[in-house]
Amino acid sequence: MRIVIVGAGVAGCVMARKLSRLEGVEVTCLERVQRDDHSEAGTGLNVGPNAVKALTAVDPELADLITQASFPWRHWRVSLTDGTVLFDLPLANVADGPGWRIRWSELYHVLREAADTSVLYGCDIFRIGRDAADPAKTSIEWTQHGNAHRLDQIDLLIAADGRYSKVRRTISGEASVRKVGVAIFRLLVPDTSNGLIDDYEQWFNGPNRLLSFRVPANHIYVAGAFPIAPDKPIADDLKTPEMLREAFTPRGAPPSAQARWLIDAVCENAGDTHWARMQEHDMLYRAADCHVLYLGDAAHGMVPTLGQGATQAIEDAANAVALITQHYRDGKRDVDGWLSAIEMSRQDRMRFVMEFSLDATDTMLAGADPVAGTRHKNEPPFQNKLKALYRDAGLPLQRNAPQGD
Repeated sequence: MRIVIVGAGVAGCVMARKLSRLEGVEVTCLERVQRDDHSEAGTGLNVGPNAVKALTAVDPELADLITQASFPWRHWRVSLTDGTVLFDLPLANVADGPGWRIRWSELYHVLREAADTSVLYGCDIFRIGRDAADPAKTSIEWTQHGNAHRLDQIDLLIAADGRYSKVRRTISGEASVRKVGVAIFRLLVPDTSNGLIDDYEQWFNGPNRLLSFRVPANHIYVAGAFPIAPDKPIADDLKTPEMLREAFTPRGAPPSAQARWLIDAVCENAGDTHWARMQEHDMLYRAADCHVLYLGDAAHGMVPTLGQGATQAIEDAANAVALITQHYRDGKRDVDGWLSAIEMSRQDRMRFVMEFSLDATDTMLAGADPVAGTRHKNEPPFQNKLKALYRDAGLPLQRNAPQGD
């Protein structure tokens, strides 16, 4: 059986590592960048406890490697930039264990080392299509080191190539995008806070939000968000140090020591900040008429409010690889049946995660009251949703899945 994975990101590496261990399965993972090129992943990442739980269930060795390269995420606090605390939550109250705080580049390094020889780097894909002999299968062509390559008769093509997936666009068409009226930015800076910044925290000044946490080694991830018109780009004058300082500095009181350090860090590094607009796109796990599986952001680009992007990519991959492994070892080689089962197992869970993430964005929209909105998150309805998010982890498939090889 031939399986091709496009993208050696979070989901792609988890799938490549596990599927390549199945006897009689040929796995090829095609990655655009070179092996040690993590330049597009230079910021920080918080991975939810649900992903840690899901990955540990199917690949405890890989989960341990990520744990060793990260700091634990154990606490979530929300304050105003003047220091007033609105929300102070030990994750142990809503989760079965901690999450991870890690640099994107380090996560990629761990995952790609673990996937080993299954990944081919420096691949420029120039054709993806249905196989000429069997329209349920696919074919793919790419260049690597100046040489052209082609694979036909692909039994399963897995698209793990991100929010702007070339595979999804080619096979299933452009995804429908819904823009949310929030601008977001992020940066990674050396830790000069003298202990002011550590575990996961957020600070509001009106609907303008800062988010920060410490990651190995000796760096701090900072992200910011503020309202914009949903149908407009982020104006250049909103990206200046002067406008950013005004956006996050409280007017009725001095900023807290934490907020002051963060505001200074944001303004001093404004020229190196990565900007984006908050948006989501339609969920799709499988192609309509051929054996193509979409995972991670290729399947469900979502708003980052609850930090579930990479988290759900891990959940996706853990569930999909557990199901495929179990079916394959049971002699069930019907790929269409695999895809139907994966779609059935994931779609309700992802619908909940996407809707919950969007609902939690309420405090960042124009005209929002972050004080009332954040304090509402202390109440049982929100806390119970957090428990469902962090504890369920989409795990029904894993309960009977093999834990190792």
